[in-house]
Amino acid sequence: LKSPFGMALVGRELFVANADAIVKVPYETGQTAVSAPPVKVTDLPAGANHHWTKNIIASRDGSKLYATVGSNSNIGDNGMASEEGRAAIWEVDRASGRKRLFASGLRNPNGLAWEPQTGVLWTVVNERDELGNDLVPDYLTSVKDGAFYGWPWSYWGKNVDTRVKPPNPAMVAKAVAPDYGLGAHVAPLGLAFSDGRMPAPYASGAFIGQHGSWNRKQLVGYNVVFVPFSGGKPSGLPMEVLGGFLSEDGKAYGRPVGVTLDGKGALLVADDVGNTVWRVVAAK
Repeated sequence: LKSPFGMALVGRELFVANADAIVKVPYETGQTAVSAPPVKVTDLPAGANHHWTKNIIASRDGSKLYATVGSNSNIGDNGMASEEGRAAIWEVDRASGRKRLFASGLRNPNGLAWEPQTGVLWTVVNERDELGNDLVPDYLTSVKDGAFYGWPWSYWGKNVDTRVKPPNPAMVAKAVAPDYGLGAHVAPLGLAFSDGRMPAPYASGAFIGQHGSWNRKQLVGYNVVFVPFSGGKPSGLPMEVLGGFLSEDGKAYGRPVGVTLDGKGALLVADDVGNTVWRVVAAK
């Protein structure tokens, strides 16, 4: 395995998103080590890898895989030729490995999850840097088949980023605004929907692991938040579920990344600075 990030289990096959490809290995319940050489399913755009991590999720019927590929730069700084197939989510046929571009213009998508009421795919996205402390909002959004979300020519719909040369009015005109802003530079990486096993107010909504800012005067993120949903859409402000990762002088004790629910409905949080997996349950 080469710099693995995301995983998806379909039957007895475990699919892993490497930095440059999706591979698969056989898996049996309870297994704790890879027992066979990985088999490549399909290549993924790689190279200089400004954003090298990839994530995957399987469709409900297991026939398709969806893979995130971040951009190779902040705003296309190295030319758009180096961004071919990047800043995107790919749909991969699990059996054949054939793939197609599912959505684009997503600077650095990471967490993927299916909204349980509607069955719609959602993702969290890290937006661009160097526009100040309060731009551009990172976001949570549903992912529409064939949609373009603006990067690099615009952000939050049709707000043009004048730093990007040459401009591209035709692409800006196509840009779809995301559903829900999380705040600038919070760096959302993990996404998991509640499945109803947690008590109110966490029974319906999205848990988001926020890795935290490195490029903001007052640090933000470094926590796990919960966004309540109603009718398949966000319905309120984010609520902090897990915090305390920053010292008073701004040093990080930990930085949340992936989030998921375990077999008993508790929230698991991977922390790549603390080198820890935290298990969070609702207070009685």
